[in-house]
Amino acid sequence: MKVLLTGSTGQVGYELARSLQGVGDVVAVDRNVMDLSNLDQVREVIRSVKPQLIVNPAAYTAVDKAESEPELAYRINAEAPGVMAEEAKKLGAALVHYSTDYVFDGSQPSARGEDDAVAPLNVYGASKLAGEQAIAAAGIPHLIFRTSWVYGMRGKNFLLTMLRLAKERDELRVVADQHGAPTWSRTIADTTAQVLSQAHAGGTAWWDQNSGIYHLSAQGQTTWHEFTQAIIEEAGLSCNVLPITTADYPTPAKRPQYSVMSSERLMARFCHLPDWKTALQLCMR
Repeated sequence: MKVLLTGSTGQVGYELARSLQGVGDVVAVDRNVMDLSNLDQVREVIRSVKPQLIVNPAAYTAVDKAESEPELAYRINAEAPGVMAEEAKKLGAALVHYSTDYVFDGSQPSARGEDDAVAPLNVYGASKLAGEQAIAAAGIPHLIFRTSWVYGMRGKNFLLTMLRLAKERDELRVVADQHGAPTWSRTIADTTAQVLSQAHAGGTAWWDQNSGIYHLSAQGQTTWHEFTQAIIEEAGLSCNVLPITTADYPTPAKRPQYSVMSSERLMARFCHLPDWKTALQLCMR
């Protein structure tokens, strides 16, 4: 099976390039080869590679910047996945795509399921939701994995930022009233590979039965403040972490207060997901 992997130098794409080696012949491309803001280039690359499967972790992820660049965010997060779905349909290919907990407004303190009502609070969340809808509308075999608070040991993410700041400062002030599940990029990649191995064995009938949206995030929940404390403790650093409110740290994009998602559907059908703290320890070791 020929697999086209986008965003191969990103934090999830990098891990997928490793995890997917057992799934098929992986053609990994980065933004220099396939820039999702250039829709003609997206079409050209897919038509050239002719994959049986497209795996798309590439995205516009600058949540605050998206508020001032909505057209670019929508082109990369909504229009480009739509083009991928159109081209996949012509090839008879399947598509794996990644979305976000930010499609929810976080107004209720309960874990959201895949069928719960969506109501994004910011441009980033709205653009990712539009990408989901474009893929579903194409009527192709697809998996959309919504994940949350993604971190890893490369790229730009909360973990690396907190490690850097904790070495530079004696004290950090971190938001303590937003709840979610930090998810290691390798957990996302390895889970994807496990699911796709089952898909490859099951053939067309598997896709008919299992296409759709799944929540793929670490188990348990925490706050940004508690996540930071866990990072600093695991790193053996000495830095005081003070809790603050969302109102104390205003940002251009509004964040959901409670964006915990239930991954029960994915775990019931495919495989187990680790607790966020266990995954953090493995990542940092």
